[in-house]
Amino acid sequence: MLDSDAQNSPQGRFPTPPFDPRFPNQNQTRNCYQNFLDYHRCVKNMRRRGKSAQPCEYYFRVFRSLCPRSWVQRWTEQIEEGTFAGKI
Repeated sequence: MLDSDAQNSPQGRFPTPPFDPRFPNQNQTRNCYQNFLDYHRCVKNMRRRGKSAQPCEYYFRVFRSLCPRSWVQRWTEQIEEGTFAGKI
């Protein structure tokens, strides 16, 4: 689901995600996971409707800046294998 072009940030742009009141604590693990789920749900719904997934890019940028790459790679592999625990 993640294109190799979409995985790379634009040159010199590494924006910090805005504050999310749902996750006020210093530990941002849940925020990372939730934005990962939101991105994949958004892409799935937009493709189902035959629309562009451009509005989903917000979630992509947030989880890419919060989540360790190893987590994202593991979750993506699990989605492809059909063993991901989250509901997308």
